[in-house]
Amino acid sequence: MQQPSPIGIFDSGYGGLTVFRSIAEKLPQYDYIYLGDNARSPYGDHSFETIYRYTLECVEWLFAKGCKLVILACNTASAKALRTIQQKDLPLKYPDRRVLGVIRPTAEVIDAYTTSKSVGVMGTRGTVNSESYLLEINNFFPDVKVFQQACPMWVPLIENNEHLQAGADFFVKEYTDALMAQSEEIDCILLACTHYPLLMPKLKAIFPDYINILTQGEIVAESLADYLSRHPEIEEKLGRTKQRLFYTSGDCGVFNKNASIFFGEDLESSKM
Repeated sequence: MQQPSPIGIFDSGYGGLTVFRSIAEKLPQYDYIYLGDNARSPYGDHSFETIYRYTLECVEWLFAKGCKLVILACNTASAKALRTIQQKDLPLKYPDRRVLGVIRPTAEVIDAYTTSKSVGVMGTRGTVNSESYLLEINNFFPDVKVFQQACPMWVPLIENNEHLQAGADFFVKEYTDALMAQSEEIDCILLACTHYPLLMPKLKAIFPDYINILTQGEIVAESLADYLSRHPEIEEKLGRTKQRLFYTSGDCGVFNKNASIFFGEDLESSKM
């Protein structure tokens, strides 16, 4: 008998925990392993090759832990590594495994949140420069205009737990102003980095009420539930003891302290 498989969830750091939190709320019955590559984060400013190599190493580590399904809960990894892993590595080495990202599920539903058909995307330099959201959204909805803004200071502010302090206001306003200067028609803003939901109090204070601010957790959780319902050959192999394990490539003590901010509860991690 094959051992039941946990669902693997990967991020370069902590942000993927906001996605994991939504997935665990939507699908609490399954077993999960979360891996944060904190020793090498952030991924946003690395080259394509480096991000692909780091991501594949972490995916293969989760495979070795028994995961047959891995979610890249990281926009940068989804933008720069997912397609290569799906098209090159899985068919050759892991034909029975699946790796999914966060970009396509978000792009598939974004039209429902905009009336003006003008969408703003805020993300890391890596995500913005890849133009993955631009391409995916236009693939599903050619009439939607996409305006992008890189926000390189937001992840450091959040990971240093300074995001809600007054000192963060300058960088929050700098990037939001730069995005809105691109078009007055924007009525939907996608936070295309899993860290950014922690800035929601400041963002809601800046943007007018008519602008929808989208985070990815609930969208990805809904998409995963749908995926599993359409793929019983994967779903039936999943473990159902509600076990949640957390691993980090960095310092476990630091991870435990910071991760609770993103996951919403205290947790204990182990070294990768």
